[in-house]
Amino acid sequence: MLNIAAICLTLTALLAYLNHRFVRLPMTIGVMVIALMLSLAIVALDALGLDQGLRQYEEAFIRSIDFSDVLMRGMLSLLLFAGALHVDLSALKSYRWQVGGLALVGTLVSTIAVGFGMWLALPLVGMTMPLIYCLLFGALISPTDPIAVMGILKTAGAPRNLELVIAGESLFNDGVGVVLFSILLGVSVNGAWPTTGEAMGLLLREAGGGIAFGLVLGWVTYRLLKSIDQYQVEVLLTLAAVMGGYTLANYLHVSGPLAMVVCGLMVGNAGRALAMSDETRKYVDMFWELLDEILNAVLFVLIGLEVMLIDFTMPLLAGGAVAIVVTLLARGLTVGLPVMALSGHFRLPRGSPSVLTWGGLRGGISVALALSLPQADASSSARANVLALTYCVVVFSVLVQGLTIGRFVRRTMSRGD
Repeated sequence: MLNIAAICLTLTALLAYLNHRFVRLPMTIGVMVIALMLSLAIVALDALGLDQGLRQYEEAFIRSIDFSDVLMRGMLSLLLFAGALHVDLSALKSYRWQVGGLALVGTLVSTIAVGFGMWLALPLVGMTMPLIYCLLFGALISPTDPIAVMGILKTAGAPRNLELVIAGESLFNDGVGVVLFSILLGVSVNGAWPTTGEAMGLLLREAGGGIAFGLVLGWVTYRLLKSIDQYQVEVLLTLAAVMGGYTLANYLHVSGPLAMVVCGLMVGNAGRALAMSDETRKYVDMFWELLDEILNAVLFVLIGLEVMLIDFTMPLLAGGAVAIVVTLLARGLTVGLPVMALSGHFRLPRGSPSVLTWGGLRGGISVALALSLPQADASSSARANVLALTYCVVVFSVLVQGLTIGRFVRRTMSRGD
């Protein structure tokens, strides 16, 4: 593990330097682009017989990393807490029902829309997948990735209330998506659909339990921070709350992502205002902002390198194009359309439905869920197809949507005004 961490951090630092020195893209996008180009260059050299074993070495290194475990049990807790730490809870409260509706109902409807849409559209390009795997793809691709969304929104220039809704939705909908994915995965393994009561019970236990546990964890952390004034210890307490809390949430079988979001909101609002001195607040913010940037960069480098493990064919690339279109249409149907139809309730600027649709970025969480699919012989081809389709949507989302969202926001908002 130490060797893998050393290689990942060294490679990320070198790619970040190259991006800052020559490419000058936003750091997370820049390091992913360079990693992707390096991987494709090695593939091309291998096809020409000139790679000198580089492809074999890179593939061995990537296979040695359990991407799903690294993200879902390692990075995700830290990144979600860091993202929630800087969300203004008083402002988010005024949009709590809107954010909750988009995160819960929107993710559920999007899963169904993407699943059935892919099931009907893939045969048109010469691909077929069982309906259950199409629904699994819908569950893993429907949640927007808070890591990608919040990183890009910092420079997008969106109105404050619109940015708040996008960030709030992205922080909560991944927990809902993971629960839906778990239910559908159980169906694919056991071959039996759960009853409505069983499904609702699992959703309540995972999501409701995660929120309740996050409230308890946030309150305990707040009380500990309030009882002392020593910034080194207080930074360490926040780190312990995240690492220990996420591990305990998994042990209790409640949603760790939702617990981290709730805990981050409590520490970032009540904790910052009532339990921290100015000096502590400065160091806590500095620590989590720096950790957020480092982990974001490492994550997107890993996504860029993962392309080595995917065997793309023309039908798969055509299926990837279909997946991009279906995912965007489902995003517009489940988020853009409700915001437009209920504009009086959402109280957002004109043009917001378009920004919410285009700004729904996908990232490492979707890739990690795709990689977590079991590699049983009977479903190995379906698993490979889901992984390839996921990768196509994520790369398009980060490179195309991520690079254009700032200009898209400015143009759409000016037209709306």
